Amino acid sequence: MMMDKETGQQFSILLVGTQMATGGAQKVLLDQARWFHQHGHKAFAVFIYDKEGLQARWQAASDFPVIDLKAFRKDGKGIANGILLARGLFSLWGLLRREKIDVIETFTHDGNLFALPVAWLARVPVRIATHHGVIEGFPRWLKRLHAWMVNHNIAHKLVTVSEKTGQIALVEGVKAGRISVIQNGTTPLLIEGVNRLEIYTEQRQSVRKEAGIGADDPFLLSVGRLCYQKAHEVLVSAMPVVLQEFPNAKVGICGEGVLRKNLETQINSFGLDDSVKLFGIQNNIQKFLASADIFVLPSRWEGLPVALLEAMSAGLPVIATKVEGVDEVIVDGVHGLFAPLDDADALSQVILQLLRDEPMRTRMGNAAKQRVIAMYSVDRMCERYLSLIHMLYKKRI
Repeated sequence: MMMDKETGQQFSILLVGTQMATGGAQKVLLDQARWFHQHGHKAFAVFIYDKEGLQARWQAASDFPVIDLKAFRKDGKGIANGILLARGLFSLWGLLRREKIDVIETFTHDGNLFALPVAWLARVPVRIATHHGVIEGFPRWLKRLHAWMVNHNIAHKLVTVSEKTGQIALVEGVKAGRISVIQNGTTPLLIEGVNRLEIYTEQRQSVRKEAGIGADDPFLLSVGRLCYQKAHEVLVSAMPVVLQEFPNAKVGICGEGVLRKNLETQINSFGLDDSVKLFGIQNNIQKFLASADIFVLPSRWEGLPVALLEAMSAGLPVIATKVEGVDEVIVDGVHGLFAPLDDADALSQVILQLLRDEPMRTRMGNAAKQRVIAMYSVDRMCERYLSLIHMLYKKRI
């Protein structure tokens, strides 16, 4: 275990997420907790509830506590969930006091709204809220409450994951002086552990066979929840034109969500059952990244998507919409190509452009990998958080 190289000071840091689920914000939370633990701090990863039954597996893979507050049940009624939430927040207050937490960082508006008032009551010295992008259907009055909390010291700072997310926070009413921008980071798959990506690259054909993809089929991969935000239906709609020129092209979508049945119906109605595959939630995304040729992100909005950073770190060229955060990571024509928002015809032409030009794909993939290693590592992200923590802590002791 390494000690904090800046001051030698050890902090007790508690990171709070809303739900245990497969997603980018959860990965960032766990990566931060792991980094702080490895650098000599006492880290805790806490979630309001376990949506996907992940607590035991996440705990087994972690050297720090991973805690489920059990403050919500998907099948619970209003009053019952209200009681669970009260109990969960009381447990959180007890944890904050018992462990003498120095720093709390909360993830997403829900985590901010639930956990930060408890941390304020528990007199936690440093309280950091984070903003990971627009939340679909989030009520305006809660956005105003959220801004009020940040502006009135319930949170000392709001960290936004991209410049444009910071602009969104300003529109929501957060004062400019309360906002700091720290981009998300990822552990490059090229150098993670024992280079798992290279292991899967060596097994590329067997992985493709397992996924039902031919050895020479052009393979487009997309990763994300099956919801309106991610716009997977636009990618599906683009494929008939692509298949006219590349009839063996395949699309794989990793993720689950409320629109799965809609996508299945769309795929079937277009006669794409052999060409577009819904792989569901995948805990081992590396094998798909190692087997893909292009990563596609057709989202309608984002914060700064971790799935994008992972794909780039795997050396994949990217086709994406020019939305929040994404346009700060990708330079059009260097790391990938931009496609217009909600335009299946235009997306199909961008896909064809990249499929026709293998040297371009290789060049963009290499540039994408180098950009993530240089600019979007977990080390870079966490060092910036730690500098912010030191600055805020000094102001309050």
